[in-house]
Amino acid sequence: MSLVLTARSRAELDTLAAQLPQPALAIDADLSEPAAAARIVEATLAHYGRLDVVVNNAGATPRGDFLGFSDADWDAGFALKFFGAVRLCRAAWPALVASGGAIVNIAGIGGRTGNAEFAIGGSVNAALLNLTKALADRGVGDGVRVNAVNPSSIATERTQVRIDAIARERDLEPAQAAQELARKLGVARFGEPAEIARVVAFLVSDAASYMQGAIVDVDGGQTRTL
Repeated sequence: MSLVLTARSRAELDTLAAQLPQPALAIDADLSEPAAAARIVEATLAHYGRLDVVVNNAGATPRGDFLGFSDADWDAGFALKFFGAVRLCRAAWPALVASGGAIVNIAGIGGRTGNAEFAIGGSVNAALLNLTKALADRGVGDGVRVNAVNPSSIATERTQVRIDAIARERDLEPAQAAQELARKLGVARFGEPAEIARVVAFLVSDAASYMQGAIVDVDGGQTRTL
C-alpha cells in the first residue's frame, strides 16, 4: 500500500516516514487553512495517479472550563478537526468515487457522551460523527464507504500529560498515577495506538465492504451508553 502522510511539522513527518517499511509521500500542511485540503489531494493524485482511502485523524482540542474558553478557542477547535475533515472529504470525493474508495473519520467518544471539561472536543466530535453519517448516506449512491472510529483511553502523549499531572498533584509514581487515571475512566488498561490503526485497516479493507456509516467505539469499555 502506498501512503500519504500529512501534518504541520515537516520534521515529524520525515521522522515517521523513515520508520515505515515502504516509501511514503509526506506533505506538510495545516488543515485548518482552507486551501490545504485541495493541495494535499492534488499532490497525491499527481504522485500516485489515484486515491483509495482517506483517514481524517487531525486535531487535538483543549480541555478546560467552559466559561474560560474564548470564541477563538472554539474557532480553532472546529477549524482543524471538523472543517479540515470537511474540506479533505470534499476535495477527495471525486477521486474516491472513481476508485470505489473509503473514508474513516477518527472522532472520539466525547461526541456521544458530554463532559463539562471537554465541551469543545465533544462538540467537534459530535459534528464529525454527524458528518460521517451524512457522507455515508451520499456514499451509498456514489460507491464510497464512510465510517468513523471513536477512540478513548489511548496511550498517547496527551494521556501521558494527564498522568503526569495526577502524579504531581497526588505525589504518586507514574505507574500509580496511570492506574489511578485508568480507574477513573473505568478501563482495565490504556489502549495502544496500534489497536486503533488495526480497526481503521479493517474498515478500509474488503472485509468491511458492507459497513457503511458505522461508528465503532474503541475505548476499552469506557462508553457505557447505547
